[in-house]
Amino acid sequence: MKVAVLSIGDELLTGEVTDTNASHIADRLYGCGARVFRHLTVPDDDEAIVQALVELAGASDAVIVTGGLGPTPDDYTAQAAARAAGVELELSQEALDHLAEFEKRIERPLHPANRRQALVPGGCRLIPNPLGTACGFTVKIGRAELFFLPGVPYEMERMLAETVLPELQRRLPPPWRRITLKVFGIPEAAISERLEGAIPAGAPLQLAYCVKYPEIHVILRAATADAAQLEEAAAEVRKRLSRYLFAEDDETMDQVLARLFRESGLTLALAESCTGGMIAARITALAGSSAYFLEGNVTYSNAAKSRMLRVPPELIERHGAVSEEVARAMAEGAREAAGSDLALSVTGIAGPDGGTPEKPVGTVYIALADAETCRVERCNFQGDRTRVRSITCFTALNWLRQYLLSRHGAESPN
Repeated sequence: MKVAVLSIGDELLTGEVTDTNASHIADRLYGCGARVFRHLTVPDDDEAIVQALVELAGASDAVIVTGGLGPTPDDYTAQAAARAAGVELELSQEALDHLAEFEKRIERPLHPANRRQALVPGGCRLIPNPLGTACGFTVKIGRAELFFLPGVPYEMERMLAETVLPELQRRLPPPWRRITLKVFGIPEAAISERLEGAIPAGAPLQLAYCVKYPEIHVILRAATADAAQLEEAAAEVRKRLSRYLFAEDDETMDQVLARLFRESGLTLALAESCTGGMIAARITALAGSSAYFLEGNVTYSNAAKSRMLRVPPELIERHGAVSEEVARAMAEGAREAAGSDLALSVTGIAGPDGGTPEKPVGTVYIALADAETCRVERCNFQGDRTRVRSITCFTALNWLRQYLLSRHGAESPN
Protein backbone atom coordinates (compact mmCIF):
# COMPACT_ATOMS: atom_id res chain seq x y z
CA MET A 1 0.00 0.00 0.00
CA LYS A 2 1.31 3.43 -0.97
CA VAL A 3 0.47 5.95 1.74
CA ALA A 4 1.15 9.69 1.54
CA VAL A 5 0.93 12.36 4.21
CA LEU A 6 -0.17 15.94 3.60
CA SER A 7 0.45 18.58 6.28
CA ILE A 8 -1.42 21.88 5.95
CA GLY A 9 -0.58 25.18 7.63
CA ASP A 10 1.36 28.40 7.11
CA GLU A 11 2.88 27.96 10.57
CA LEU A 12 4.58 24.73 9.45
CA LEU A 13 6.28 26.47 6.52
CA THR A 14 7.41 29.50 8.51
CA GLY A 15 8.93 27.34 11.24
CA GLU A 16 6.63 28.72 13.92
CA VAL A 17 5.36 25.18 14.63
CA THR A 18 7.25 21.90 14.28
CA ASP A 19 5.35 19.25 12.35
CA THR A 20 5.35 16.40 14.86
CA ASN A 21 2.21 14.95 13.27
CA ALA A 22 3.99 13.71 10.16
CA SER A 23 6.65 11.79 12.11
CA HIS A 24 4.02 10.32 14.43
CA ILE A 25 1.91 9.14 11.49
CA ALA A 26 4.93 7.61 9.74
CA ASP A 27 5.98 5.80 12.89
CA ARG A 28 2.52 4.37 13.57
CA LEU A 29 2.05 3.36 9.95
CA TYR A 30 5.35 1.52 9.92
CA GLY A 31 4.28 -0.42 12.99
CA CYS A 32 1.21 -1.52 11.03
CA GLY A 33 3.20 -2.69 8.02
CA ALA A 34 3.00 0.38 5.79
CA ARG A 35 5.57 3.03 4.89
CA VAL A 36 5.00 6.63 3.92
CA PHE A 37 6.34 7.05 0.42
CA ARG A 38 5.77 10.80 0.22
CA HIS A 39 5.15 13.75 2.53
CA LEU A 40 4.06 17.21 1.39
CA THR A 41 3.54 20.41 3.33
CA VAL A 42 1.41 23.20 1.85
CA PRO A 43 0.25 26.61 3.13
CA ASP A 44 -3.26 27.64 4.13
CA ASP A 45 -4.17 28.28 0.53
CA ASP A 46 -7.24 26.79 -1.13
CA GLU A 47 -5.65 26.28 -4.54
CA ALA A 48 -2.42 24.81 -3.12
CA ILE A 49 -4.40 22.32 -1.03
CA VAL A 50 -6.55 21.23 -3.98
CA GLN A 51 -3.49 20.69 -6.17
CA ALA A 52 -1.74 18.66 -3.47
CA LEU A 53 -4.80 16.50 -2.83
CA VAL A 54 -5.25 15.70 -6.52
CA GLU A 55 -1.55 14.99 -6.99
CA LEU A 56 -1.22 12.70 -3.98
CA ALA A 57 -4.52 10.91 -4.64
CA GLY A 58 -3.36 10.11 -8.15
CA ALA A 59 -0.24 8.37 -6.89
CA SER A 60 -1.44 6.79 -3.62
CA ASP A 61 -3.72 4.17 -2.18
CA ALA A 62 -4.33 6.30 0.92
CA VAL A 63 -3.56 9.86 1.98
CA ILE A 64 -3.59 11.11 5.56
CA VAL A 65 -4.16 14.86 5.79
CA THR A 66 -3.68 16.99 8.91
CA GLY A 67 -4.54 20.61 9.60
CA GLY A 68 -6.92 23.28 8.39
CA LEU A 69 -10.11 22.01 10.05
CA GLY A 70 -10.46 24.89 12.51
CA PRO A 71 -13.20 27.52 12.75
CA THR A 72 -11.28 30.50 11.33
CA PRO A 73 -11.42 31.93 7.79
CA ASP A 74 -7.93 30.64 6.94
CA ASP A 75 -9.00 27.01 7.49
CA TYR A 76 -9.60 25.89 3.91
CA THR A 77 -9.19 22.14 4.11
CA ALA A 78 -12.84 21.08 4.01
CA GLN A 79 -13.69 23.27 1.03
CA ALA A 80 -10.50 22.23 -0.78
CA ALA A 81 -11.37 18.56 -0.18
CA ALA A 82 -14.83 19.12 -1.62
CA ARG A 83 -13.35 20.80 -4.71
CA ALA A 84 -10.80 18.04 -5.22
CA ALA A 85 -13.49 15.36 -4.88
CA GLY A 86 -15.92 17.22 -7.17
CA VAL A 87 -18.67 17.61 -4.55
CA GLU A 88 -20.29 20.47 -2.64
CA LEU A 89 -19.83 21.41 0.99
CA GLU A 90 -22.76 20.35 3.15
CA LEU A 91 -23.81 21.14 6.70
CA SER A 92 -23.56 17.87 8.61
CA GLN A 93 -26.12 17.28 11.32
CA GLU A 94 -23.84 14.66 12.84
CA ALA A 95 -21.04 17.22 13.10
CA LEU A 96 -23.45 19.78 14.58
CA ASP A 97 -24.55 17.23 17.19
CA HIS A 98 -20.90 16.63 18.03
CA LEU A 99 -20.35 20.38 18.55
CA ALA A 100 -23.40 20.55 20.82
CA GLU A 101 -22.16 17.60 22.87
CA PHE A 102 -18.69 19.14 23.15
CA GLU A 103 -20.20 22.43 24.34
CA LYS A 104 -22.17 20.55 26.98
CA ARG A 105 -19.06 18.69 28.11
CA ILE A 106 -16.95 21.81 28.65
CA GLU A 107 -19.91 23.68 30.21
CA ARG A 108 -19.51 26.83 28.19
CA PRO A 109 -20.93 28.08 24.89
CA LEU A 110 -18.90 27.63 21.75
CA HIS A 111 -18.25 30.61 19.53
CA PRO A 112 -20.68 30.84 16.58
CA ALA A 113 -17.69 30.48 14.25
CA ASN A 114 -17.32 26.86 15.39
CA ARG A 115 -20.45 26.06 13.37
CA ARG A 116 -18.18 26.35 10.33
CA GLN A 117 -16.57 23.07 11.41
CA ALA A 118 -19.79 21.23 10.57
CA LEU A 119 -19.36 22.06 6.86
CA VAL A 120 -17.93 18.94 5.22
CA PRO A 121 -17.73 17.49 1.68
CA GLY A 122 -21.02 15.97 0.56
CA GLY A 123 -21.21 12.21 0.94
CA CYS A 124 -18.15 11.99 3.19
CA ARG A 125 -17.92 9.74 6.23
CA LEU A 126 -17.09 11.46 9.52
CA ILE A 127 -14.21 10.44 11.76
CA PRO A 128 -15.14 10.91 15.44
CA ASN A 129 -13.08 13.36 17.49
CA PRO A 130 -13.46 12.54 21.21
CA LEU A 131 -11.13 15.37 22.30
CA GLY A 132 -11.94 18.43 20.19
CA THR A 133 -14.50 20.30 18.15
CA ALA A 134 -13.49 19.31 14.61
CA CYS A 135 -14.69 15.96 13.31
CA GLY A 136 -12.46 14.40 10.71
CA PHE A 137 -13.80 12.89 7.51
CA THR A 138 -12.91 10.61 4.62
CA VAL A 139 -13.42 11.13 0.90
CA LYS A 140 -12.56 9.13 -2.21
CA ILE A 141 -10.62 10.68 -5.06
CA GLY A 142 -10.06 8.15 -7.80
CA ARG A 143 -8.73 4.95 -6.23
CA ALA A 144 -7.36 6.73 -3.16
CA GLU A 145 -9.00 6.98 0.25
CA LEU A 146 -8.22 10.31 1.92
CA PHE A 147 -8.41 10.71 5.70
CA PHE A 148 -8.70 14.27 7.03
CA LEU A 149 -7.68 14.90 10.64
CA PRO A 150 -7.21 18.04 12.80
CA GLY A 151 -3.73 19.48 13.17
CA VAL A 152 -3.84 19.52 16.99
CA PRO A 153 -1.47 16.64 17.83
CA TYR A 154 -3.29 15.10 20.78
CA GLU A 155 -6.58 15.12 18.87
CA MET A 156 -4.99 13.79 15.69
CA GLU A 157 -3.13 10.99 17.47
CA ARG A 158 -6.28 9.67 19.14
CA MET A 159 -8.30 9.74 15.91
CA LEU A 160 -5.47 8.10 13.98
CA ALA A 161 -5.24 5.27 16.51
CA GLU A 162 -8.96 4.66 16.92
CA THR A 163 -10.24 5.06 13.37
CA VAL A 164 -7.66 5.48 10.62
CA LEU A 165 -5.11 2.79 11.51
CA PRO A 166 -7.67 0.03 12.17
CA GLU A 167 -9.24 0.75 8.78
CA LEU A 168 -5.89 0.68 6.98
CA GLN A 169 -4.74 -2.45 8.81
CA ARG A 170 -7.57 -4.45 7.30
CA ARG A 171 -6.00 -3.84 3.89
CA LEU A 172 -2.34 -4.28 4.83
CA PRO A 173 -0.08 -7.34 4.75
CA PRO A 174 1.39 -8.61 8.04
CA PRO A 175 3.54 -5.82 9.51
CA TRP A 176 7.26 -5.73 9.86
CA ARG A 177 8.60 -6.16 13.36
CA ARG A 178 10.86 -3.54 14.85
CA ILE A 179 13.09 -3.50 17.92
CA THR A 180 14.45 -0.13 19.05
CA LEU A 181 17.45 -0.19 21.38
CA LYS A 182 18.10 3.15 23.09
CA VAL A 183 21.71 4.07 23.79
CA PHE A 184 23.44 6.92 25.63
CA GLY A 185 27.04 7.86 26.27
CA ILE A 186 28.69 6.62 23.08
CA PRO A 187 28.96 8.41 19.70
CA GLU A 188 27.20 7.07 16.61
CA ALA A 189 30.46 6.20 14.84
CA ALA A 190 31.62 4.11 17.81
CA ILE A 191 28.27 2.29 17.88
CA SER A 192 28.64 1.43 14.22
CA GLU A 193 32.14 0.08 14.85
CA ARG A 194 30.95 -2.08 17.76
CA LEU A 195 28.13 -3.51 15.66
CA GLU A 196 30.26 -4.45 12.67
CA GLY A 197 29.32 -8.02 11.77
CA ALA A 198 26.44 -8.17 14.26
CA ILE A 199 23.99 -8.72 11.39
CA PRO A 200 24.94 -11.81 9.35
CA ALA A 201 25.58 -11.11 5.69
CA GLY A 202 22.49 -11.77 3.62
CA ALA A 203 20.14 -11.85 6.63
CA PRO A 204 16.68 -10.40 5.85
CA LEU A 205 17.16 -7.66 8.44
CA GLN A 206 17.58 -3.90 8.40
CA LEU A 207 19.81 -1.97 10.80
CA ALA A 208 19.35 1.77 11.15
CA TYR A 209 20.46 4.60 13.44
CA CYS A 210 18.36 7.53 14.62
CA VAL A 211 19.80 10.39 16.69
CA LYS A 212 17.27 11.85 19.12
CA TYR A 213 19.60 14.07 21.12
CA PRO A 214 21.02 13.15 23.50
CA GLU A 215 19.91 9.57 22.81
CA ILE A 216 20.87 7.37 19.88
CA HIS A 217 18.38 4.72 18.77
CA VAL A 218 19.59 1.55 17.12
CA ILE A 219 16.69 0.15 15.11
CA LEU A 220 16.39 -3.43 13.87
CA ARG A 221 13.64 -4.31 11.39
CA ALA A 222 12.46 -7.56 9.82
CA ALA A 223 9.36 -9.06 8.27
CA THR A 224 7.17 -10.97 10.70
CA ALA A 225 8.25 -14.24 9.09
CA ASP A 226 11.86 -13.49 10.09
CA ALA A 227 11.08 -12.77 13.75
CA ALA A 228 13.46 -15.44 15.06
CA GLN A 229 16.42 -13.95 13.20
CA LEU A 230 15.42 -10.51 14.42
CA GLU A 231 15.49 -11.66 18.05
CA GLU A 232 18.89 -13.31 17.55
CA ALA A 233 20.32 -10.13 16.04
CA ALA A 234 18.83 -8.00 18.82
CA ALA A 235 20.43 -10.25 21.45
CA GLU A 236 23.82 -9.78 19.79
CA VAL A 237 23.39 -5.99 19.63
CA ARG A 238 22.33 -5.90 23.28
CA LYS A 239 25.49 -7.77 24.23
CA ARG A 240 27.77 -5.45 22.27
CA LEU A 241 26.13 -2.27 23.60
CA SER A 242 25.21 -3.47 27.09
CA ARG A 243 27.17 -0.77 28.90
CA TYR A 244 25.32 2.01 27.10
CA LEU A 245 21.89 0.47 26.56
CA PHE A 246 19.28 2.01 28.86
CA ALA A 247 15.86 1.18 27.35
CA GLU A 248 14.02 -0.53 24.51
CA ASP A 249 11.10 0.31 22.24
CA ASP A 250 8.61 2.68 23.89
CA GLU A 251 10.22 2.75 27.35
CA THR A 252 11.97 6.00 28.29
CA MET A 253 14.88 6.79 30.58
CA ASP A 254 12.39 8.30 33.04
CA GLN A 255 10.30 5.11 33.12
CA VAL A 256 13.35 2.90 33.55
CA LEU A 257 14.58 5.05 36.43
CA ALA A 258 11.17 5.04 38.12
CA ARG A 259 11.01 1.24 37.95
CA LEU A 260 14.53 0.88 39.37
CA PHE A 261 13.78 3.20 42.27
CA ARG A 262 10.63 1.24 43.10
CA GLU A 263 12.57 -2.03 43.00
CA SER A 264 15.42 -0.70 45.15
CA GLY A 265 13.26 1.02 47.77
CA LEU A 266 15.73 3.92 47.93
CA THR A 267 14.81 7.59 48.22
CA LEU A 268 16.27 10.61 46.41
CA ALA A 269 16.86 14.32 46.89
CA LEU A 270 18.22 16.76 44.29
CA ALA A 271 20.27 19.94 44.32
CA GLU A 272 20.25 21.68 40.94
CA SER A 273 21.97 24.83 39.82
CA CYS A 274 22.50 25.11 36.04
CA THR A 275 19.56 22.80 35.20
CA GLY A 276 17.12 24.94 37.20
CA GLY A 277 14.82 22.07 38.20
CA MET A 278 14.84 20.13 34.92
CA ILE A 279 15.90 16.89 36.60
CA ALA A 280 13.19 17.16 39.25
CA ALA A 281 10.61 17.94 36.58
CA ARG A 282 11.43 14.76 34.66
CA ILE A 283 11.40 12.58 37.75
CA THR A 284 8.09 13.95 39.04
CA ALA A 285 6.41 13.84 35.61
CA LEU A 286 5.61 10.18 36.28
CA ALA A 287 2.82 9.22 38.64
CA GLY A 288 4.03 7.48 41.79
CA SER A 289 7.34 9.33 42.06
CA SER A 290 6.43 10.49 45.57
CA ALA A 291 7.31 6.98 46.74
CA TYR A 292 11.01 7.65 46.21
CA PHE A 293 11.53 11.36 45.41
CA LEU A 294 11.61 13.45 48.59
CA GLU A 295 12.59 16.95 47.50
CA GLY A 296 14.46 19.11 45.02
CA ASN A 297 16.41 22.29 45.64
CA VAL A 298 17.08 24.80 42.87
CA THR A 299 20.00 26.64 44.42
CA TYR A 300 20.88 28.96 41.59
CA SER A 301 22.67 31.65 43.57
CA ASN A 302 25.67 31.19 45.82
CA ALA A 303 23.62 32.48 48.75
CA ALA A 304 20.99 29.81 48.14
CA LYS A 305 23.63 27.09 48.09
CA SER A 306 24.82 28.22 51.50
CA ARG A 307 21.39 28.88 53.01
CA MET A 308 19.54 25.78 51.75
CA LEU A 309 22.34 23.21 51.45
CA ARG A 310 24.79 24.57 54.03
CA VAL A 311 27.61 24.88 51.52
CA PRO A 312 30.24 26.99 53.35
CA PRO A 313 30.59 30.43 51.70
CA GLU A 314 34.37 30.17 52.01
CA LEU A 315 34.27 26.94 49.97
CA ILE A 316 32.52 28.75 47.14
CA GLU A 317 34.90 31.68 47.46
CA ARG A 318 37.94 29.42 47.32
CA HIS A 319 36.94 27.03 44.54
CA GLY A 320 34.06 28.73 42.72
CA ALA A 321 30.42 27.67 42.52
CA VAL A 322 31.26 25.41 39.56
CA SER A 323 33.77 23.06 41.16
CA GLU A 324 34.21 19.53 42.44
CA GLU A 325 34.21 20.74 46.03
CA VAL A 326 30.95 22.66 45.76
CA ALA A 327 29.19 19.89 43.82
CA ARG A 328 30.14 17.44 46.58
CA ALA A 329 28.97 19.81 49.30
CA MET A 330 25.69 20.37 47.49
CA ALA A 331 24.97 16.64 47.22
CA GLU A 332 25.92 15.92 50.81
CA GLY A 333 23.97 18.92 52.04
CA ALA A 334 20.86 17.90 50.08
CA ARG A 335 21.03 14.37 51.42
CA GLU A 336 21.40 15.53 55.00
CA ALA A 337 18.58 18.07 54.71
CA ALA A 338 16.14 15.61 53.14
CA GLY A 339 17.15 12.48 55.05
CA SER A 340 17.26 10.62 51.75
CA ASP A 341 19.26 7.55 50.80
CA LEU A 342 20.71 9.32 47.76
CA ALA A 343 21.25 12.90 46.69
CA LEU A 344 22.41 14.14 43.33
CA SER A 345 23.71 17.62 42.53
CA VAL A 346 24.64 19.50 39.38
CA THR A 347 26.46 22.80 39.04
CA GLY A 348 27.84 24.18 35.80
CA ILE A 349 28.20 26.89 33.20
CA ALA A 350 25.42 26.52 30.62
CA GLY A 351 26.31 29.73 28.75
CA PRO A 352 26.36 31.63 26.60
CA ASP A 353 28.36 33.73 29.09
CA GLY A 354 30.28 32.93 32.24
CA GLY A 355 33.01 30.71 30.85
CA THR A 356 36.73 31.10 31.49
CA PRO A 357 39.80 29.42 29.95
CA GLU A 358 39.94 27.07 32.95
CA LYS A 359 36.18 26.48 33.03
CA PRO A 360 34.68 27.12 29.59
CA VAL A 361 30.99 27.11 28.79
CA GLY A 362 29.78 23.52 29.06
CA THR A 363 31.79 22.74 32.20
CA VAL A 364 29.49 20.85 34.56
CA TYR A 365 30.15 18.99 37.81
CA ILE A 366 27.81 16.17 38.84
CA ALA A 367 27.88 14.58 42.29
CA LEU A 368 26.01 11.59 43.70
CA ALA A 369 26.11 10.96 47.44
CA ASP A 370 24.94 7.99 49.49
CA ALA A 371 25.57 7.11 53.14
CA GLU A 372 29.14 6.02 52.46
CA THR A 373 30.59 7.81 49.46
CA CYS A 374 30.17 10.75 47.13
CA ARG A 375 31.12 10.35 43.48
CA VAL A 376 31.98 13.60 41.67
CA GLU A 377 32.99 14.09 38.05
CA ARG A 378 33.69 17.01 35.77
CA CYS A 379 31.92 16.91 32.40
CA ASN A 380 32.76 19.04 29.38
CA PHE A 381 29.63 19.31 27.27
CA GLN A 382 29.38 20.98 23.87
CA GLY A 383 26.62 23.08 22.34
CA ASP A 384 24.43 26.03 23.23
CA ARG A 385 22.67 26.63 26.53
CA THR A 386 19.73 24.40 25.67
CA ARG A 387 21.92 21.44 24.69
CA VAL A 388 24.22 21.80 27.71
CA ARG A 389 21.27 21.81 30.08
CA SER A 390 19.59 18.94 28.25
CA ILE A 391 22.59 16.63 28.28
CA THR A 392 23.39 17.54 31.88
CA CYS A 393 19.89 16.47 32.87
CA PHE A 394 20.08 13.22 30.91
CA THR A 395 23.56 12.41 32.21
CA ALA A 396 22.36 12.90 35.78
CA LEU A 397 19.43 10.54 35.22
CA ASN A 398 21.79 7.98 33.72
CA TRP A 399 24.06 8.23 36.76
CA LEU A 400 21.11 7.34 38.96
CA ARG A 401 20.19 4.43 36.67
CA GLN A 402 23.73 3.05 36.74
CA TYR A 403 23.96 3.40 40.52
CA LEU A 404 20.73 1.51 41.11
CA LEU A 405 21.77 -1.27 38.75
CA SER A 406 25.26 -1.68 40.19
CA ARG A 407 24.74 -1.16 43.89
CA HIS A 408 21.33 -2.46 44.82
CA GLY A 409 20.63 -5.40 42.58
CA ALA A 410 17.73 -3.87 40.69
CA GLU A 411 17.00 -5.72 37.49
CA SER A 412 18.44 -4.37 34.26
CA PRO A 413 15.84 -3.11 31.80
CA ASN A 414 17.68 -5.05 29.13
